[in-house]
Amino acid sequence: MLGGMEDGTQQDGDLGIGGGRTPPHADLNLLRTFLAVYRSGSFTAAAPLLGLSQPTVTAQIRTLEQQTGRELFTRLPRGAEPTHLAHDLAGQIAGPLDALASLGGRSTALTGRATPVHLAGPAELLCARALPALASLVAEGLRLRITMGLTDPLLDALRAGHHDLVIATRRPGGRALTSLPLTDEDYVLVASPDWARRIGERLAADGPCAAVRDVPLITYAEDLPIARRYWRNVFGKRLTAQAAVTVPDLRGVVSAVVAGAGYSALPRYLCQDELTSGGLVLLHEPDEPPLNTLFLVQRPGADANPDVARVRERLQRAARTW
Repeated sequence: MLGGMEDGTQQDGDLGIGGGRTPPHADLNLLRTFLAVYRSGSFTAAAPLLGLSQPTVTAQIRTLEQQTGRELFTRLPRGAEPTHLAHDLAGQIAGPLDALASLGGRSTALTGRATPVHLAGPAELLCARALPALASLVAEGLRLRITMGLTDPLLDALRAGHHDLVIATRRPGGRALTSLPLTDEDYVLVASPDWARRIGERLAADGPCAAVRDVPLITYAEDLPIARRYWRNVFGKRLTAQAAVTVPDLRGVVSAVVAGAGYSALPRYLCQDELTSGGLVLLHEPDEPPLNTLFLVQRPGADANPDVARVRERLQRAARTW
């Protein structure tokens, strides 16, 4: 039982919210359902996390609201918005429920088969940086399940309970997800040595915007996300070029540019080896290169698996040198 309401009266430390009170014997199942809806942002997303149907989740929340005498969520066309009373209740029960869940996670670990950690993020960063950083943990018995993709769908899947940690290219909104800055990636404008020689005179005379005007642009997507940011932040101009080649994996962009297909704006970490070896050449060196902060986002309750904390801490430590 959470809270000590043996005689039905509200006592200090009970789970009363906003003048209402929980029933004398708080039903842990109802509280777990409430916390899942609170953290996932919708009844529909909470259902698979709990192994329940959506109507069952709805019925349990309605029961808890009747017992507390207060509305906990504002029903929206897409999702459920917690009321201030729900924020109060979540603050009181999250710690105890997570502690109970962590006991279950440790007992599972004692069976000799660790629970996998589900890590998601951009394919390039996972392959070039995250997986090498986690290799020694895997050798010690860590089990990993990796998903690669774009930030918005990965965060949606995190809210739905499909991932434990997501490396995101932006900080998620709302209060339900815990995020912390992981590292800054800076962008560089690069081409092969051959292209650099061919446009060298124009580059020196007119600058990079004019020099690359007739050079094929190799990029990640049709909307030129990195190149547009580079032009906006460094040159203060709108990029009007169109992509000659789009590759939905920046490692492919690096390969194409090294082979002489054209130029691109890329994260420095992904092409540093090629810059060092001379396979790529910087076309421009701004005083302040454009930066993008990456965030490590954790699913609420994921610490029930102690290996999640190990992965999080290892990534934080390794990211200092990325």
